[in-house]
Amino acid sequence: MTCDNVPRACRASGSPGPDCCRKQCVNMMTDNQNCGQCGKKCQFGQACCGGSCVDVMYDPKNCGGCNKRCKKGSFCQYGMCSYA
Repeated sequence: MTCDNVPRACRASGSPGPDCCRKQCVNMMTDNQNCGQCGKKCQFGQACCGGSCVDVMYDPKNCGGCNKRCKKGSFCQYGMCSYA
């Protein structure tokens, strides 16, 4: 039994995610291979944060990883806030 036949199987306890993509349960909010939609792959150096591919090396709202915000006025460089 696969999720394409029974989509609610992905909502069961212990499932990797609530979304069904290509017969696999995934979380499209965090899955780098299915970011925001089935088959949308994030590029090298990006992460899937909230269903969008973001550059975690330079994004001050996702610096070094999802939801890792730099302090106001600082910047993100190489995945670190205010790297000198």
